[in-house]
Amino acid sequence: MVKYAREPENADRSAKAKGSDLRVHFKNTRETAFALRKMTLNKAKKYLEDVIAHKRCIAFRRYQGAVGRTTQAKNEGNPGGQGRWPVKSAEFILNLLKNAESNAEVKGLDIDNCYISHIQVNRAMRQRRRTYRAHGRVNPYMSSPCHIELMISEKAAGVKAEQDTKERKLSKVQLAKRLRSGTASA
Repeated sequence: MVKYAREPENADRSAKAKGSDLRVHFKNTRETAFALRKMTLNKAKKYLEDVIAHKRCIAFRRYQGAVGRTTQAKNEGNPGGQGRWPVKSAEFILNLLKNAESNAEVKGLDIDNCYISHIQVNRAMRQRRRTYRAHGRVNPYMSSPCHIELMISEKAAGVKAEQDTKERKLSKVQLAKRLRSGTASA
């Protein structure tokens, strides 16, 4: 059994998907995942497809060193305007979303009513290669893979509040305000 960082509140109404040691940059994937939090499933899939097509961008908020500015990032809510189109990260997360969607279908959940309740990206162990330098030296050439886990949940149906038949108890301040407004109108 795979261990997740968080368990859902209602396991019957949620589905999970996880990818480990994925060869995709951690920083780009973290920003992509952060942009998808609390989105509905269909909206998130459409957003990632637009990122792959360069129609919308991912706003970079934490890892923004040397990230260029674009007007699309301002449209996504980043006042600094820093954003990119991390295509590879978007493809990996889109595949995981499709996996979670199929898991939800197997459980019998309503796909149109599902949203991303939890998405998390962690650093994986760096993979080592080397690059050859001048004068016979060798430098490390490391990759930054990541683990991605996500959970989609079905939105709970809204419950209407029960109508109170008896009047609620008022505080002294509320009573004084009522008396004051009652004497002013009388």
